[in-house]
Amino acid sequence: MTLLQLVLTRHQKSVLWACALSLASAALSVGVLAFIEQRLLNTPTADARTLAMLAGLLAALFAVSSTAQLLMRKLGQRVLFDLRRTLAKRVLDSELAQVERVGAASLLASLNSDAEQISHALVSLPHAIYGSAVSLGAFAYLAWLSWPLFLCIALWLAVTVALASRMLARCDAWFARSREVEDALQESYQGLVHGHRELTLNRLRARTFYKDELCQHAEQARIYGLRADSWAAINDSFVNVMALGAIGLALALAAATGWASQATAATYGFTLLFLGQPLASVVSAIPSLIAGNVALRKIESLQLTEYTERLETPPSTLADFQSLALHAVHYRYPKRDEQTPFSIGPIDLQLRRGELLFIVGGNGSGKSTLARLLCGLCEPSQGEVRVDGRSLEPERIQELRPLASSVFSDFHLFTQLLGPAGPAPESSVQRWLETLHLKHKASARAGRLRDTRLSAGQRKRLALLLALLEERPLILLDEWAADQDPSFRRLFYRELLPQLKAAGKTVVAITHDDHYFDVADRVLKMDGGRLWPLHPEARVTEGSAGEHVSALDSV
Repeated sequence: MTLLQLVLTRHQKSVLWACALSLASAALSVGVLAFIEQRLLNTPTADARTLAMLAGLLAALFAVSSTAQLLMRKLGQRVLFDLRRTLAKRVLDSELAQVERVGAASLLASLNSDAEQISHALVSLPHAIYGSAVSLGAFAYLAWLSWPLFLCIALWLAVTVALASRMLARCDAWFARSREVEDALQESYQGLVHGHRELTLNRLRARTFYKDELCQHAEQARIYGLRADSWAAINDSFVNVMALGAIGLALALAAATGWASQATAATYGFTLLFLGQPLASVVSAIPSLIAGNVALRKIESLQLTEYTERLETPPSTLADFQSLALHAVHYRYPKRDEQTPFSIGPIDLQLRRGELLFIVGGNGSGKSTLARLLCGLCEPSQGEVRVDGRSLEPERIQELRPLASSVFSDFHLFTQLLGPAGPAPESSVQRWLETLHLKHKASARAGRLRDTRLSAGQRKRLALLLALLEERPLILLDEWAADQDPSFRRLFYRELLPQLKAAGKTVVAITHDDHYFDVADRVLKMDGGRLWPLHPEARVTEGSAGEHVSALDSV
């Protein structure tokens, strides 16, 4: 899809109005030009009536052109809003694997720089329309004055356009390369912000990161951007020089061939001089239009789920489930860069309603992937998911999502306090804040969390608060207790988990806290993508190696 197709598809009425006004502005500009030449240049004196007519034409030109500009700028901001809104909606509707394939850096770059480039292109569109229309009108006027002279000038300008097109093609190529570097630069910025603590502690790492990564990507962006801008600037200067050359050519031909009178030749020169500004508008708009089309192609290359107006919520027909089972389930991550993708399976697991299940295992063993499968974030590559003994078809895997609340190790802490169907009751919020020992650390006002700049462990408690307020039957906790102090860790295992079990919640906790394995109904171990039961007598052995397990294994 091109930029023009985008705006005509979604904003056809506004674009047509802006184009009509730009054409009207162009017609008025040509009319003012003809009026000046006929009533002022070719008339020895100008009376008050002539000057009043000129003032009226100029006022009308100002009103029409200003309205066209304002309408197009409004359209540009509207398109920017729609792009950001629709792109965010497409991200929300896309599966987790799709989003992870694209990567955070590419998504952020598209949401910000790409959308802005398209908006800037739309703002420059009326300049291009106006300049093109004025140029066509002026050329028609010149052809009416002298056909032979016009044909020579047209040939001159055709050569100008051909050479300018070659330059613009180079400009387009460098704009495309510059945009590719933006993703890498965005990743460097993310590392700068999110890894600031580590970079502050290790200045060697900071220096290496700064010189070998961030500055290198910034330098590439500078070089590619400079080359794109240079070709645009060269093209701009070239067009201006050729326009002045056309004036000289017209005057020389008129004098040498007699194709036009001295007065007509002067009119030609004046008209071509007047055309400098409209042609410059077209030339200056072209780089923005090129960059906008490059940005649009980049957004389309993300291959996210197509936009739909409604934000669909999977039906919660399974809320009363009594058992959730994975039968011979395999999952394989998408292949990247010729590397063998990670996979797990076969997995056989049955969860019972109200069960406390602990999962242990080494780093990269597949524990988090298993949690994703249980809550419907991943669709099995092979095998069956069964709810109460009935197989769940692949297209119904999303129905597991309303069953589960989760706190993954890489969670994002949102501030909205939501219950099962809307804002959470204030009484529930305060009760859980007290239970989680956050009464004096965090507060809630107007349905939002306040004072969220806390320690890692306290932020995890807030994330758990959000999960508990949803009141869903399945709770998934990925190394949740790892950052908690010993006293609260004990409260979590000895009091909070039994409380959730008594309330009928099914809790799956990825953990290495071997001292609390007795709390669980079952303890399973992930190893090499397979799931094995850890029998009571084996838990002692696992616990004896607990210190090294806890130190080395994290999800």
